[in-house]
Formats: sequence, C-alpha cells, structure tokens
Amino acid sequence: MSTPAMPKQMLALTADDTMLQLTAKRAQGEAFAAPIVVANARHVEMVEAQLQAVSAAPQALILEPTGRNTAPAIALAALEVAGETPLLVMPSDHVILDVPAFHAAIQAALPLVEQGWLVTFGIDPHAPETGYGWIRIGEEIAGGVHRVANFVEKPPLDAAEAMLAAGDHAWNGGIFLFRADAYLAALATHAPEMLTACEQAIGNARREGTRVFPDATSFAAAPSDSIDYAVMEKAERVAVVAVSMGWSDLGSWDALHEISARDAEGNAHGAQGDGEVIAIDTKNCLVRSDGARIALVGVEDLIVVASGNDILILPRGRSQEVKALIEAMKR
Repeated sequence: MSTPAMPKQMLALTADDTMLQLTAKRAQGEAFAAPIVVANARHVEMVEAQLQAVSAAPQALILEPTGRNTAPAIALAALEVAGETPLLVMPSDHVILDVPAFHAAIQAALPLVEQGWLVTFGIDPHAPETGYGWIRIGEEIAGGVHRVANFVEKPPLDAAEAMLAAGDHAWNGGIFLFRADAYLAALATHAPEMLTACEQAIGNARREGTRVFPDATSFAAAPSDSIDYAVMEKAERVAVVAVSMGWSDLGSWDALHEISARDAEGNAHGAQGDGEVIAIDTKNCLVRSDGARIALVGVEDLIVVASGNDILILPRGRSQEVKALIEAMKR
C-alpha cells in the first residue's frame, strides 16, 4: 500500500489519523513548539494538508531536493532553529501506544540534554529481534538516564537472544533528543564535510512562507549517512533512556497485526480500510481492503490485503518477504 506517491507516513494504518498526524500529535501542548518537518519535496501539499487537519501546522517545512539519509536531514532542522533549542527527533512512521510514558521519558532526559548530552530512547525489548539495532545500557547518570555503553548492529539470532537474556540492552528506536547546537557541534567534530554542505544548503535556501527549499547543489555534496553512524556511535556524551511505551516501527504486516485490535478469534479485520470483510471460521488473520470485498472461510494465520488492483496473500510470519515480492513486481 505504501508507494512513492503515497508513502507509509501518509497512510492511516492504525487509527483514523495517518502515521504523520499521530506523530505530530505526540508533540502537541505547552511543552512543545510547532514542529519542523523534513520531507520529500514531492509530498509538500500532502504534508501541509495532513498537519493542518490536526492543528499541527509546521513552523518550517524543509523540503529535501534529494534524500541523504537521517544525519543531514536532522542537520537541516538543527540549522533552522540553531542555539540551545532542544530538538525531539521522531521518525513519522512509528507507533507509540503509551504517549504519557514517552512524555515521561522526555522529561527524564531533559536535564542531561540541557547540559549538552545527546540522548536516544531505548525501547524495552520483548523479543530477540534481529531486524533492529540494539543499545547496551551503561552506568546510570541521572534518574532513568544511562550512558550508552555501545551500539550494536542488527544482530544474528543467537546474539539477540543473549542480549535479551542479559537484560542490559534495549532496541534502538531511532528517536533522539538533544540541543540543536550540541548536535551541530558533534557534526563539526565527526562529520565536518556534512555540516558544511548542510550549512550552505540552508544558507542558500529558497523560502516561500514556511516552505524551505535547501540549495540542491550544496545538499547533494553532503555525505549520505545515518545519525547513528555519523554522530551517535562516535560522540562522547551519549545517553539512553529506556522506555516501555508500546513502540513499533510498523515495518511489516505482521507488526500491524500484533498491535491491532483483534476479535475473540485473533483476527484484525478491515482496520481503517473501506472494503467489506466477511470471515467465517477464521483465526489469527489480518485482513484489509481499500475497496474490494474479501471473504474467508476456514483459514488461519493469513495476511490478506487488497489495494487497488493488487491483492496480497501470504502466511503470517513471512511478511518481511513482501520486499522481495515488490522487487519481482518491478521486474
């Protein structure tokens, strides 16, 4: 269902609101300023309309001329605010079911952030997940805040099982909190070429109201790198707040089934879809349609998705293989 024209962030997958809208609503209230959104230029009207609909109009909408990964994207936002302003960095396609727990973790991190620490939020792990990076939690610095001992790449299953059993690791959820100037200072130390390119891109940006169009030539010169590789794994003062907040990166249909409301037979039928679903003697299935009527009899542990003219049917537990399927469809 996620396409270049309508990416996952713009879809209503878990609620009436889209993933982008749910993300924006997590950062509303007196404690938060209006958001800064970094997005693909082709989605500008869609982003503005969706945020306006939930009273979350951005103070700046930075429109990347090309994708350069997360470290340069965050640098553009940090340069837009500059100074000692704390930045809460959130991917716009994650699920957080317990927002009060998330806000409590932010409050715990803020005193360290004000001292210049770079803080990441570690997700309390409940499975030996091999699809996420992990964080080894070091000594406690302040209440609920620990030094990051080290970051761990996506591990093989035996390593993931060992980390889960040890109890001193968390999943790397890719959510961060730090002062804008602290992040830019870390870039100056560890990725100066990237910082220079982003400074030039913002300095020569074209502006139309809240829309910011970074200079394409300058931004293209920025190395494409993630914030983890470019900064977090190299900086000195990096801390983690471990939090259990019902988080998911919603990376698969299996993940959506896991967090969806289910009936007594374990089925999640038609959540946020417009199509009719009829299920008889059906167990533990995720069924979703944007129009076509889907009927199931005597089946279990299936994922069935109808999107336009495309129909996907696969066993639960194998939804990561959709990536290979999409590549085959392209060919």
